[in-house]
Amino acid sequence: MGSIIFNFYIEHFGRQNIFWFFYIVNLIFSIIAFKLGFARELPLLKSMIVYILLAIGVGVITLFSLVKYPMTETLIIISTVLGIYRYRLHKERKHDNSESNV
Repeated sequence: MGSIIFNFYIEHFGRQNIFWFFYIVNLIFSIIAFKLGFARELPLLKSMIVYILLAIGVGVITLFSLVKYPMTETLIIISTVLGIYRYRLHKERKHDNSESNV
C-alpha cells in the first residue's frame, strides 16, 4: 500500500527530486505544527535555533517518507487538528471577552 502522497508523486512526476519535494513539504508542515502547537513566543535567537534543529530533524522524517511511511500525511493531519484547535480557542476567547464587557 504505502504512502498516498508518495504513490501520487511517483505516478505523476517520477523519481526526480523526490527527496527535495518531501523535504520541503515536511518542513512546511513541521513549521506549521510547531507554530500552532507551541504556546509561547520565543526570542529571536532561540527561534532560529529551533528552526535550524527542525530543518535537520525533518531530514530524518523525509527518509521515513521515502521508505513509504505516512510521515507527510501525519504532519498534514497534525497541522489540521492544531489549526482547528487554535481557531476554536480563539473563537472561545473572543466570545468570553465579549461577554465580560457586557
